[in-house]
Amino acid sequence: MEKIVTKRFISLFIALAVILSSTLVFAKKNQPPPPNGEARTGTLYLFQKTSATGPWPIVEGGSWGDMKYNLWGDKFNFMFQGRKLQPGTSYTLIYYPDPWPGTNLICLGSGVANVGGNLNIFDFDFDIGTSLPATYDANYTPIPPSGAVGAKIWLVLSSDVDCDSRDNRQMIGWNPDSYLFEYNLINFELRP
Repeated sequence: MEKIVTKRFISLFIALAVILSSTLVFAKKNQPPPPNGEARTGTLYLFQKTSATGPWPIVEGGSWGDMKYNLWGDKFNFMFQGRKLQPGTSYTLIYYPDPWPGTNLICLGSGVANVGGNLNIFDFDFDIGTSLPATYDANYTPIPPSGAVGAKIWLVLSSDVDCDSRDNRQMIGWNPDSYLFEYNLINFELRP
């Protein structure tokens, strides 16, 4: 009889532990609500594209990547994953402000594609010091005919961008067939 009571007690204890632990996992920190009811995170897809007059078409079966990022906050947090890249090649993920050569662009991170052509770049505490797009970006103000406003995120060859100049970061080469370009412009609101 004592064994049955002990087994029931252990079973009850395990069930309560599972319930309590799942409650803790799903509990959220007290955070302010997102602006305008929007989600706190966004997803951006980047693709290899073909140079063209007008919109550049995506290369079917080409290189691509996706970036998860926060839409607002005191830091820009992101996680980028690239696929089908050139193995052993060094790439840099950048915020590119128009016009050419992207003066004062922001280098978000760099890495080398592995033997499978995959690349991960991430930062969960990046102080970029500005909203995206930045006020000095030509895409900050709506321009006809599209009226689009937002920031361009590109994955470029590390050798084609100067990330070392403190006051004059910009593109120093142009090999667009080796880059990934944004599918859409993004927006990030800096909230100190």
